[in-house]
Amino acid sequence: MALSKNRIKYIHSLELKKNRKTEKVFLAEGPKLVGDLLGHFPCRFLAATPEWLSQHSKLPVEDVSEVSDEDLSRASLLKTPQQVLAVFEQPEYETDASVISHSLCLALDDVQDPGNLGTIIRLADWFGIEHIFCSPNTVDVYNPKTVQATMGGIARVKLHYTPLPDLIQSLKDIPVYGTFLDGENMYTQKLSSNGLIVMGNEGNGIGKEVEQLINRKLYIPNYPAERETSESLNVAIATAVVCAEFRRQAASL
Repeated sequence: MALSKNRIKYIHSLELKKNRKTEKVFLAEGPKLVGDLLGHFPCRFLAATPEWLSQHSKLPVEDVSEVSDEDLSRASLLKTPQQVLAVFEQPEYETDASVISHSLCLALDDVQDPGNLGTIIRLADWFGIEHIFCSPNTVDVYNPKTVQATMGGIARVKLHYTPLPDLIQSLKDIPVYGTFLDGENMYTQKLSSNGLIVMGNEGNGIGKEVEQLINRKLYIPNYPAERETSESLNVAIATAVVCAEFRRQAASL
């Protein structure tokens, strides 16, 4: 069955945040991603090739369309469509800062690149970090590029958009970490198994208002120390390095 022009137009409209927000949905594409998300989020609509559908006979979806590769290509936002796309309902998570007191969480201060956010969600999923607190100006988690970059991590990591200064001020004596050029060498510090790790904007780092509230400043040392090197690390790579050290220390206790 061919996809109607209206259905294709609707799928394309989800590239815009205002439309995703109005409809309270997001788009996912590809066998792995869609397969990971089915069962985690209610699915409004799914379109797939006969080959994919023949391998997935029992789907928790009422609105399913069998489509040709050509139809899928017209509907897809990807350069290379991948057998299946689906529209899922956005979850509503309650923002509960108390989780920071007994687990390790991330905070993102105005991260702008959809790929960076998706990669950070994927990293959080790998390192068992279940909550990410985002400043209101951080890129939308349901941006299609972000969703694709999570590689399914969006099913297990909850994102909360909230003013970070208010959040951090509510934490009282809980450790709040951030990476800075004038911070302490991360590898010589005792890192806690709970608390908040703040990562900053790609160009400007952590904002001044948030920086003033951070009580544990860390530095990721370059090697060797005297060698001229890049000015900074990509925020997703820096997140990976920091999270790996937190988990390494926790595993050695």
